[in-house]
Amino acid sequence: MLKRAFIFGLSILCSPLFAQPLAVPEVPHKMNFAGITLTIRDDARREIQKDVDALMQSPRHFQIKVERAKAYFPIIEKIFAEENLPNDFKYLVLQESALIGDAVSVSNAVGFWQFKDFTAREVGLRVDDVVDERMNIASATRGAARYIKKNNYQFNNWIYALQAYQMGAGGVSRAVRDVESGVRHMTITSQTYWYVKKFLAHKIAFEGALETNSNTSLQITWVSNNTIQSIQEQTGLEETKLRALNLWIRKNVIPDDKQYALILPKNDGSTLAQPEKLISTTTKPSTKSKTKESAKQYLHGIPVVYAQGGESISALAQKSGLSLPAFMRYNDLHGNEKIQTNVPYYLKAKHKKSKKINTQLKEGQTLWQISQQEGIRLTSLKKFNRNKIETLQPGETIWLTTRKNKNENQSELTTLQEPTLDNATFNWEIVLSTDSASILPVQTKEKLATTEQKENTDSDKQTKILPTLRQIPADGLHEVRPGETLSAISRLFGIDVEKLQLLNNLVGTTIQPGQKLKLTEQTSQAATVKNVLWHEVKPGQTLYAIARQYGVTIKEICDWNDKKDFDVKPGDKIKIEVNKKEIDNTNR
Repeated sequence: MLKRAFIFGLSILCSPLFAQPLAVPEVPHKMNFAGITLTIRDDARREIQKDVDALMQSPRHFQIKVERAKAYFPIIEKIFAEENLPNDFKYLVLQESALIGDAVSVSNAVGFWQFKDFTAREVGLRVDDVVDERMNIASATRGAARYIKKNNYQFNNWIYALQAYQMGAGGVSRAVRDVESGVRHMTITSQTYWYVKKFLAHKIAFEGALETNSNTSLQITWVSNNTIQSIQEQTGLEETKLRALNLWIRKNVIPDDKQYALILPKNDGSTLAQPEKLISTTTKPSTKSKTKESAKQYLHGIPVVYAQGGESISALAQKSGLSLPAFMRYNDLHGNEKIQTNVPYYLKAKHKKSKKINTQLKEGQTLWQISQQEGIRLTSLKKFNRNKIETLQPGETIWLTTRKNKNENQSELTTLQEPTLDNATFNWEIVLSTDSASILPVQTKEKLATTEQKENTDSDKQTKILPTLRQIPADGLHEVRPGETLSAISRLFGIDVEKLQLLNNLVGTTIQPGQKLKLTEQTSQAATVKNVLWHEVKPGQTLYAIARQYGVTIKEICDWNDKKDFDVKPGDKIKIEVNKKEIDNTNR
């Protein structure tokens, strides 16, 4: 009898942790977040409690996330400490992706921290068909930290910086009338933005389970100019395991443009064979070394450097003593450009406008090259010449300041000499957005209409020759290009701004590069036929890889297969629905 009882008790103790019911924490009346004391009212507590209950409803799935967090959080915490970001933000990665490296949202945000491609490039991540650093836990975490800090600089409030991670700084400015800058106490109510309440639920649910500090099972090795095969030989890892930890490697090679964080397992029984041979140096290159003051050159009062033949962006940044994201931000780079030897590269932020009034576009010259030669931010240059971007021709006048001087004639303006520049110092490290829509809230539709009317009037004053109206594409959609505004698109297609807002459910005038705008209410007349096929999961395949293979989203695959998680295993049959346009027999 005692023996049976002992065996029964031992079986319970040895059962998996996630098989046991979870003790669901209760949402407190007060809690701390990033140094702010939050008072949570009862109506908000009930909403947050529902989210906490839902997160812990399945002990198995909850424990899987906890184990992922134990592996990745030490890496995240170290990077946050280096970036001076409050440690509480680490729970945001669980809310964004559940720490699934190849997670893809319905809006095509990718990776651990769910970056869209253009935002990822803005924070210094490389995104192309060779490397996608959104799926690199170290690179993406550093990018997320800098994005959050940029928002906090604008609001001086970590709660609004958190909210801006989902809706953008412009969205917060429009949604919040009175931003509580620098406060140490805030009240959370049912009116608080849902994303903030959802985050608090994640913090409450996972904080207790992750209280004990655990050493990560992962390590980072810095690598450049290498191959998957070479790394396999040196580490003894199977390719499937190496790729599972480093989904950011899209091909079989790691490029040489910079050092990349390679994630490897620790204490898994495999021996890391001479890791120093993975790269030329075993440590991350320092960005603190400064160029000698005597070697610095100045242009427009800003220190510049010129590239040598064959230098990469990362090499030039390192030589200049700057981090790669800062160097790219100062020079309006996205990471895929080739370094030009005859162009100056700035070591601090360029000016918002020039003392020189205008210049002329030369044969083969781009706006970016002008922005570098004149020391003006590219966003400002596009704003000054927004009616010309689509129709630029050699010899055309390019404005370098806000307004052209009506008292001067054209010939005098183009021959003005560059004024003497001083070397006045300024803290260029923090760069505020020049997009007014991201700073000023839009209060009413009447105010919006007045603003648009004024903007259109100002645009008409700048040019007397209107561009030829562009024909609306067959699919009725227009993809927003960098620098385009809603009013510019309105003039391009001859569609009222108000109509564009109605067609696309826009509250204000803020649009983003890559966003697709509807230009008409008509939809394609071609019928579609659903072709159903079944995909057998191969070893090492993830749901993201399958979605990318068939050009569909993970959400669609989950809907078609009634999946509640992202787990797949070799041999699983996955249903895929492929759209094919039906052929009209009368047109054959």
